[in-house]
Amino acid sequence: MNKLEPGDLYKNISDNIIDLRNRVEVVCKRCNRSAAEIKVIGVTKNFPATVIQVAYQCGLRDFGENRVQEAEIKYRDLGDIGPVVWHMVGHLQGNKVKAALEIFDVIHSVDSIKLARVINEHAGKIIPVFIEVNVGGEATKYGFTVDQVQDAVKSISTLGNLKIMGLMTVAPPADNLEEVRPVFRKLKQLNASFGFNELSMGMTDDFEVAIEEGATMIRIGRAIFGERR
Repeated sequence: MNKLEPGDLYKNISDNIIDLRNRVEVVCKRCNRSAAEIKVIGVTKNFPATVIQVAYQCGLRDFGENRVQEAEIKYRDLGDIGPVVWHMVGHLQGNKVKAALEIFDVIHSVDSIKLARVINEHAGKIIPVFIEVNVGGEATKYGFTVDQVQDAVKSISTLGNLKIMGLMTVAPPADNLEEVRPVFRKLKQLNASFGFNELSMGMTDDFEVAIEEGATMIRIGRAIFGERR
């Protein structure tokens, strides 16, 4: 990220958040939804704590991190920034669970029964979680396969310290966004079959399609904070 003066940084992030919310408003009108249904999570992977402070000043209250170690540094540097919700949106290793639970309010990436049990064991309170589904069946992605989801939900539902909010996915990269629509649509159908209210899907390149297909939480990095270094 290029070094910017504080005023420039504020203006850039403020303008980006306004533009993003306008785009969310447009797509919601197009599919007869309310923009109030959509929670924007600002994903700050590879960005310093400064951008979180600025985005907070611009009204953002939900922030996502991909790595526990990076989140620990920012969490410490920010101190008592104010009322925010921290979302773990990247792969969570079992040996990082205790540290993650000291920071994150919501975990979007429960990708195995083993991980769910470790979270349940270490949680001192009820933790909202999303079950990650590898809808596209990509070998490089984490998550349950579509065929495994029913058993996963059944098993994780028995863990007293976990509250399943819904399902989550990361769509495959695609030049034509219509190629990702079936992925989001399938996740929405799965989500509805369990009666979950929340659906975590959609990032900078595909969030508009995700909203059209039912997303309630979108995980946005580049469209708010710019290109990562």
